[in-house]
Amino acid sequence: MASIPLNFPWTNGAFCFSFLESMKPPEQKLTTPLSLAVDAVLVIVFFLYMYSVLSTHVPSHDPHMILLWGIITTSCLTAVFWLALQMFRVVYRFQRQSKGKR
Repeated sequence: MASIPLNFPWTNGAFCFSFLESMKPPEQKLTTPLSLAVDAVLVIVFFLYMYSVLSTHVPSHDPHMILLWGIITTSCLTAVFWLALQMFRVVYRFQRQSKGKR
């Protein structure tokens, strides 16, 4: 089978660029040991709370199935919570730095 050359506009040199070249390195470290510890505590507390809520909604009487599906669904929600927490930190830091530059 002959290979067909792919010629898409975004593969041409005119459209290819790197975001890394235009970004400057951060002036200060974005994470500290304290912020990592606070994130870990918040994520663990959120996981335990959501497991207590979601495990009661598993349609089973088997404790192993309740444990399995409770952990699976709680893990997904905890990952979304962690992402939202990180986005909140970035936006809050940017707003705080923007107020300082005025």
